[in-house]
Amino acid sequence: MKKLLNTLALLALVAGSQAQAGKNYEPADSDVLPVEIPSPLYVGVGGIWSGVSRDCCDGVSRRKDSTYGELVRLGYDFNPFFGVEARALQGNLGVDFAKTTHYGIYLKPQYHINALTNIYSLAGYGHTTVACTTADSKSSKQDFNKNGLSIGLGVEYDLSGDQGVQGDEEEGWGLFADWQNLARQDGKYKANVNVVSAGVTYDF
Repeated sequence: MKKLLNTLALLALVAGSQAQAGKNYEPADSDVLPVEIPSPLYVGVGGIWSGVSRDCCDGVSRRKDSTYGELVRLGYDFNPFFGVEARALQGNLGVDFAKTTHYGIYLKPQYHINALTNIYSLAGYGHTTVACTTADSKSSKQDFNKNGLSIGLGVEYDLSGDQGVQGDEEEGWGLFADWQNLARQDGKYKANVNVVSAGVTYDF
């Protein structure tokens, strides 16, 4: 019995010392660094070359024209492989007979061929207007208006130097270049409108 009592007393002493040690312990202060989450939103501006080819209202002759202008992009990347983009452009510099205006909304599948470069396609719906004038006629019958499918292909390059991020994780400046078929019309008065654009983007 005496041996048992001595053992219990020893255990109580050890437990008390451990509890006391726990009371003297204070957790160390540590600073928690905030994690910045890049926004999937981006904007872009650039210049365009617009090529217009269409039949004239006489049904015989065909006119071609090339103009220059400006482009604005606003996009949202859902993930590194898919986004949506709205575009508006106008070709009104160096106009011979055709002034091109277009705006539309596009689905944007994309694929990163390396950490800084991605290729993308555009497929969506847009409105295209080509205001046509000639030396002998300023009739609105020469104008071309089209609502419908618009497609494109392009490439983007990230200037931020963030090797480990892609798509919706990018942040900072970049470059882009692409081609679009804005509108095409078959039938009595065939028409085809293409643009090549290049410029800068900024990912928030």
